[in-house]
Amino acid sequence: MTTVSTLGSHCALQLLKGAKDEGLNSLIITKKSRESLYRRFPFIDNYILVDEFKEIIKPEIQSQLKDSESVLIPHGTLISEVGIEKVEKDLNVPIFGNKWILRWESDRYLKEKLMKAAGLRSLKSFKPEEIDRLCIVKLPGAAGGKGYFIVSSYDEFRKIVDDLISRGSVLPGSEEDFYIQEYSVGVPVYFQYFYSPITKNLELLGIDRRYETSADAFGRIPSKHQLASNISPTYVVVGNIPLVLRESLLEEAFLIGAQFVKAADKLVPPGMIGPFCIEGVYDKDGLFIPFEFSARIVAGTNLYLNGSPYSTMLYNEPMSMGRRISREINLAKKKDIMHKILT
Repeated sequence: MTTVSTLGSHCALQLLKGAKDEGLNSLIITKKSRESLYRRFPFIDNYILVDEFKEIIKPEIQSQLKDSESVLIPHGTLISEVGIEKVEKDLNVPIFGNKWILRWESDRYLKEKLMKAAGLRSLKSFKPEEIDRLCIVKLPGAAGGKGYFIVSSYDEFRKIVDDLISRGSVLPGSEEDFYIQEYSVGVPVYFQYFYSPITKNLELLGIDRRYETSADAFGRIPSKHQLASNISPTYVVVGNIPLVLRESLLEEAFLIGAQFVKAADKLVPPGMIGPFCIEGVYDKDGLFIPFEFSARIVAGTNLYLNGSPYSTMLYNEPMSMGRRISREINLAKKKDIMHKILT
């Protein structure tokens, strides 16, 4: 029997619960320090214990995964802790989705290229010396907003980076990998999509926004005290909040997802498979401006283990993103076309 496997982090519980709901086996590759957490949940059938997630590339672990007929579901931790190079070159187990598009997610400039190819509205990006407006500086990797900061000039950028280097938070010269993007004031919105290469259907399964440490708590501090305390906002994601969009905006949400799928099909064969997320803001004029995409399941889907308003209208039964992935695996098995959903 096919086994759904994933790293013990991010959205592992949702993915493995979804596997059991669809009648598949479940397997978790977890750090030994987290074993006691996952032992609390009866829907996890098998465990592979490691000291570090990067051990997944060891031949003996890959052999265990293959022996269990495992399909590995990628999420943000696979990128941030194992690394895209090792995923591409050294990980030789079947992966759900297009593992090649994870490179485009990890590279800020490839990401920008794909979003432009999709014809999406875009925010301007800058080199450090070009900064002439409010910008957000993003550090590389899928680390949940860790280390992001706001600047409005090159001098300000240099001062913050030098401070990060002096504290050992970043290495000298690593600022070349920072991505500097125009900051758009508005409501952050994250569209959770699923695209099936089998049925050719695009589904909007949920919408959320994120709660980011001091950035979202800033409004509780009177402005005079903000200035006096010299507090800088931070953007580490600590949780997600469900959101239902005005119905008049839904048509554009589907159009955005469809444009992205079409562009991915052309630029990154075999294209978009399964879950992805388009992230952006609705600005003061009510325009949606994308600033990111995630080409795999995102943690905001954990809100909807029993389904969202949108998945309920499509399925009329509890349908998490994790369960939707396992349903696609079952559909591919039934039609004997697993090659369409795996890389």
